[in-house]
Amino acid sequence: MFVAVNYITCTEQYRERFETLFGTRAKAIDRMPGFQHMEVLRPTDKKGEYLIISHWDSEEGFQQWTNSAEFLEGHRRGFEDIRKARSEGKELPMHSTFKTYKVIAR
Repeated sequence: MFVAVNYITCTEQYRERFETLFGTRAKAIDRMPGFQHMEVLRPTDKKGEYLIISHWDSEEGFQQWTNSAEFLEGHRRGFEDIRKARSEGKELPMHSTFKTYKVIAR
């Protein structure tokens, strides 16, 4: 099994919007071969990072997701929010960092 963790930091003003985006997500990732499931974790403090944890059959399945039309579909609204902030010269509403892991024990 392969796990990808996306660490996302949001501005205070964007946190509610970010949670709404996930609550109304396109579920495009659910259609990808090898995708198992995902958790979205809210930090218990207002300055912490959200964690988006996706579980995959293999690293190849995850790589196919990141290079797919479904990836763009699933992230379109968030990418648009970032594009808009950039075009207006504003602070970006969120920042994201990916780390990947191979499961060695359960």
